[in-house]
Amino acid sequence: MSALSALPFLKPVHLRSPRSSPGGQRRHTLPASEFRCLSPEDAVSVFEIEREAFISVSGDCPLHLDEIRHFLNLCPELSLGWFEEGRLVAFIIGSLWDQERLSQAALTLHKPQGSAVHIHVLAVHRTVRQQGKGSILMWRYLQYLRCLPFARRALLMCEDFLVPFYQKCGFEALGPCQVTVGELAFVEMQHPVRGHAFMRRNSGC
Repeated sequence: MSALSALPFLKPVHLRSPRSSPGGQRRHTLPASEFRCLSPEDAVSVFEIEREAFISVSGDCPLHLDEIRHFLNLCPELSLGWFEEGRLVAFIIGSLWDQERLSQAALTLHKPQGSAVHIHVLAVHRTVRQQGKGSILMWRYLQYLRCLPFARRALLMCEDFLVPFYQKCGFEALGPCQVTVGELAFVEMQHPVRGHAFMRRNSGC
C-alpha cells in the first residue's frame, strides 16, 4: 500500500450513489469528489484556474505555467487537488523551504532538506467560489502535512485582505514579508504542523 493511499483525507469522497444502467446494473462513474496530489499532466488545468483567479485581482499569477510544471515535477507530494467528477475545481501547490522566513528565492526554489512547506498558491475555480472550498482544501492539506515526517510548519505570504481568511484556517501573522512582487507587498504567515501527536495517532498516519 502506498503512503498516500493510507491517508483517509485523500481518499475519494462519494457524495452520491453510483448511477445505474436501465437494466439495474451499476456502471462505473468517477468519484463525485476526490482529493489527490497533482501531477505535471495537471499543470494546464491548474494554470487556467490560477490565471483567472489572480490576474483580475493583482494583474499577475503567483506561479506561471513553467513554474507550475517545475514544482509538480520536483515535489508533487506537496500539492493537493480537489477534483469533482474528474474535473479540477481547487488546488494548492507547495515546496520545501529551509530558512526561518521566506525570501525572494523561495518563489522559485524547492529545498529538499527543508522542514517548512512554502504554500505558493491556493486557488478555486470561479464556478465554485463562495462555497467554502478554499477552507476545506486548506484543512485537508494541513492534515496531510501532519503525516509527512519532514514537515514542521507551513509558510505563506498573502496580501492584507487575505489575512483574515488564513487566520480562520489557523495561520498566525509573522509580520511584513521580505518578498515583493512589483509594487505588491505581503504579510508572511505560518501554521505549525507538529505538536499534534494525538491527532496524528488517530488520523491513520
